[in-house]
Amino acid sequence: MAKKRKKKKSRKKNKWFKWAKAKRSRRIYIFVLLLFVSLIASTALMSQSMTARRDRITLKKKKQAQEQQLETWAPYAQKMQAKYHIFASISLAQAILESNWNQSTLSKDYNNLYGIKAADNQQGVVIPTQEYENGQWITVDQKFASYKNWQSSMEAHARLISQGTQWNANQYEHVIAAKDFKAASQALVQDGYATDPTYAEKLVQVIEHWYLQRFDLSVKGGKQ
Repeated sequence: MAKKRKKKKSRKKNKWFKWAKAKRSRRIYIFVLLLFVSLIASTALMSQSMTARRDRITLKKKKQAQEQQLETWAPYAQKMQAKYHIFASISLAQAILESNWNQSTLSKDYNNLYGIKAADNQQGVVIPTQEYENGQWITVDQKFASYKNWQSSMEAHARLISQGTQWNANQYEHVIAAKDFKAASQALVQDGYATDPTYAEKLVQVIEHWYLQRFDLSVKGGKQ
């Protein structure tokens, strides 16, 4: 009987040992799993942080490039205001909007900042463009003017607004008569410069965002 009791105790002891060993294995497994999950989470957070930092640097560089572009354009836009009586803020806002900050194919390759169409006898290039007709946007091929430099493009634009088209010298009379950039923006749509019904709103947003009115001469055609 005594021997049988000893065997029972031995079996019980082995059973407890196996259970304890299994428990330790589970703890190690859980610890390793938690460690693995923590590493994945840390890596993800680090990646997001690096991406956000990279995006901030990219945006900063982009803004700096845009500010430099404004510094390049602004003095000539003021010169055009003094000569042709179109607000410098309007010239700048249209250049920004039409050329996407001088990034469009038309502006980079052909120095056309404003999407001005070529006259019949003028050098130009045919490029697909979006036009708003009958309540919808359509793609059409248009012949656009090509210029030797961006200054020629800006002057051609100011001269067009001031002197009108070949068929109507007073085409943009309301733009020239406008007392501020908001009225001039509305007048560009009213006088048929753009087909986009939201064109005036977009111009005003660009002007106000970049505070382009700071470049306007205090008296049209005069000095600050």
